Amino acid sequence: MIENKEQFKIYLSKIGSGEKTSTGLTRKESAHALKLILKGKASPAQIGAFMLAHRIRRPEPKELAGMLDTYRELGPLIQSKEGKRRPICFGMPFDGRTRTSPIYPLTTLILLHAGQPVVLHGGNRMPVKYGITTAELFKTLGLDLTGLTIDQLNSCFDSTGLALVHQPDHFFLADNLITYRDELGKRPPIASMELIWTAHQGKHLFITGFVHPPTEDRAWKTLELFGEKEIISIKGLEGGTDLPISRACITARIKHHQCERIILHPREHKCFGKDLEWRNLDEWRDHALLALENKGPLRHALLWNTGVYLWFAELAKTLEEGLNKAEEFMSTKSAKKTLEKIILWRSNN
Repeated sequence: MIENKEQFKIYLSKIGSGEKTSTGLTRKESAHALKLILKGKASPAQIGAFMLAHRIRRPEPKELAGMLDTYRELGPLIQSKEGKRRPICFGMPFDGRTRTSPIYPLTTLILLHAGQPVVLHGGNRMPVKYGITTAELFKTLGLDLTGLTIDQLNSCFDSTGLALVHQPDHFFLADNLITYRDELGKRPPIASMELIWTAHQGKHLFITGFVHPPTEDRAWKTLELFGEKEIISIKGLEGGTDLPISRACITARIKHHQCERIILHPREHKCFGKDLEWRNLDEWRDHALLALENKGPLRHALLWNTGVYLWFAELAKTLEEGLNKAEEFMSTKSAKKTLEKIILWRSNN
């Protein structure tokens, strides 16, 4: 134990020595430091100091890549069976949403209907925002995705195309750090890493949200170091992957090490409008169910998001085709039927 704490002191000194003398960590050192944190081998004082110092200094891509290495080693793993379509893996802030109504659970349901598997991740309400969570949103639609073992999660993914990696159920070591997040009152560097982590192993399309350009740049460099082949970054609502309809959408696609900036304009496709404010779960459920029938105040936002993601997923050759497909799926209530099928699966498992 003493040896672990002494080793952690070295890591702490490297990131906490000040702007001129701080050297940062190598990828291997960063991976080991996070492993000591997750396994409780560093003291609480050391862990808190590390998180705060690293936040002030900002982690480098190599350090984030090391943290991803540890999450891959210690965290849950899910895989696609041979012959299955590669999934979309969404990276969103774990501390949820508080200002705008989420679209992604509904987008997910339509993508699933179109044959596109989806991997999501999140936890319970978490500092610093304590925003509404993915699990709560699905539960208010009648689908409880919590309490699954990792084997059940893989079975759900294989049977329905949907996987929600729920931190309290599937990655308890990481869930133990919530107390530190609360007491520090700031997002630690782990929160940045969670935006670019997925439990899915194998080929996939990774989509990450961001707010500030430096965050996007770090994500690109980190994911390239980590070996991700296809990446899309989204300047989404509240740092997530929901595309706004109130402004131009700043996105980028990286494929085969080539980056293409893509600016999308909802106004040009008759989807422009106000991003609906978040109020409560009951109101969101009512709006969500209407949107799945191509009605209500979330209709344009769902149409826009689904159309774009069908295009990004290469299920539509053009954005216009993606939007047309999205409207067809919404008008025929296809996503509601998909939701019912997953609820049925859950009731039997």
